[in-house]
Amino acid sequence: MFLITGSLGWLGKRLARLLAAGDFTHPALRSLPGDAKIRCLILPGQDGAELRAMGVEVVSGDLRNPADCRAFCTGAEGATLLHTAGVIHPARVREFFEINVRGAENLLEAAVDSGVTRVVAISSNSPLGNNPHSDHLFDEESPDHPYRNYGKSKMLMEQAVARFRDQGRIETVVIRPPWFYGPDQPPRQTLFFTMIKQGRGPVVGGGTNLRSMAYIDNLCQGVMLAAVTVSAAGQTYWIADRRPYSMNEVLDTVERLLEQEFHMTVAHQRLRLPGIAAEVAGVVDA
Repeated sequence: MFLITGSLGWLGKRLARLLAAGDFTHPALRSLPGDAKIRCLILPGQDGAELRAMGVEVVSGDLRNPADCRAFCTGAEGATLLHTAGVIHPARVREFFEINVRGAENLLEAAVDSGVTRVVAISSNSPLGNNPHSDHLFDEESPDHPYRNYGKSKMLMEQAVARFRDQGRIETVVIRPPWFYGPDQPPRQTLFFTMIKQGRGPVVGGGTNLRSMAYIDNLCQGVMLAAVTVSAAGQTYWIADRRPYSMNEVLDTVERLLEQEFHMTVAHQRLRLPGIAAEVAGVVDA
């Protein structure tokens, strides 16, 4: 049995879709049982019709409510929990910590009490903050230096997961995805493509700064490998394409695909911003 939180988010929904369809190409995942039960958590008031159409069980609840977490995990002995839920753009700063930290702790407590075997917790690149220079890459040993309150909340979530692991209460794996792309994208990603199409794709400085990225189906396969691989227990993994890309390359690729694959007219211009724009954006974000 698999439990999925954040099931109407981009990653959670894609994960549920691939898992329900058994649509994984990695050899180690072809043996997943086709009739595995999947239970998805959505917020009260959200429409779970799309998930139910996939043949999964849908439960409404809020991670901030321990009783909702217990109801979600009830009867899930031996299950694997795929925790993708989290808030990125809250109405109030405190919601970062209420949902991303305390919500994760409530969920972990409920999972332990229900006999869930393993949790795969989706974190972020934000606990590590900004790279010290434009061609620097983080690895699994890089120290925490969280970016703003979101990064701090995800760092604290990782630390909570580590406490449960170190106490021997549940097997854990932490996944840090980078910027990902692919099917089921949200409106913010469509807006980014629209800006590129219209010649307003933002480039800060020379556009040579690097971004790690991941195709979402590859990311989902990585999450599932973390769920089923015995030796993954206790580990933290980045999952990304083999190499990072410069922002110039990202925008060039999107332009080419919009023209060649979707036959759209592309402006082939850039919204070029000086390097100081990044510092200004950081101040505004704070």
